[in-house]
Amino acid sequence: MEKRIPIIAGNWKMHLNLASAKELIDEIKKTVMHTRDREVLVAPPFVYLISVREFIADSAIYLSAQNMHWDEKGAYTGEISASMLIEAGCTHVILGHSERRHLFGETDDFIDLKVKMAHQSGIKPILCIGEDLSQRENGETFEVIKSQLEGSLKSFIEQRTTPYDLIIAYEPVWAIGTGQTATPDQAQEVHCFIRQWIGDTFGRELSGKIRILYGGSVKPANISELMAQPDIDGVLVGGASLNAEQFIPIINYDKKEG
Repeated sequence: MEKRIPIIAGNWKMHLNLASAKELIDEIKKTVMHTRDREVLVAPPFVYLISVREFIADSAIYLSAQNMHWDEKGAYTGEISASMLIEAGCTHVILGHSERRHLFGETDDFIDLKVKMAHQSGIKPILCIGEDLSQRENGETFEVIKSQLEGSLKSFIEQRTTPYDLIIAYEPVWAIGTGQTATPDQAQEVHCFIRQWIGDTFGRELSGKIRILYGGSVKPANISELMAQPDIDGVLVGGASLNAEQFIPIINYDKKEG
């Protein structure tokens, strides 16, 4: 089986200013210089993409956007297209984040169109899925995950195409920004289910290649134990990605621990 390279991704959301972004990138770059066995990615707000591209120009850090529209162009005030992101230097885009789903009403149908456009445009989609607290407490986790996967990847399923550049991020909504974290066993159980679904839907070869990230109150204290799980291929970090004191230890997690 092909080895999956871990990804440590920082989602800045609507935080930082340009000066603090520069300081953070400068610190991350010092770490990434000595990192060869994992990929590091940052997702700043739209207005900072081009500046951050310049900050990371002489490093191995990847640049991601936090969202995009599903059309190439049009009368969509306030929206950004895949081609605009690519021109800004993005290699990845986060799609279907729980905050987009719950605060802005994005449906699986919308997200499916976005994933399809990202794939067609050559920008790697990071598809976020996850259950909320009531769904977990009611034993609906796997049902919700399956429904979100089927809905958010509907175009690929219907057209029998393979989303070979897809990255999936499992983010239990009840663990995002709450300080609660799924235990390594809980996270591994869902990651294993996702990988099984990929294999059943798109084939075993793809299921062995697609990287599945965990997101939800990731911090230095739990990163190594999470990354020790066989189906966890990286993390999507929110709050802890905003300062070097927390994010760098996450980047530098010890593979032997956990």
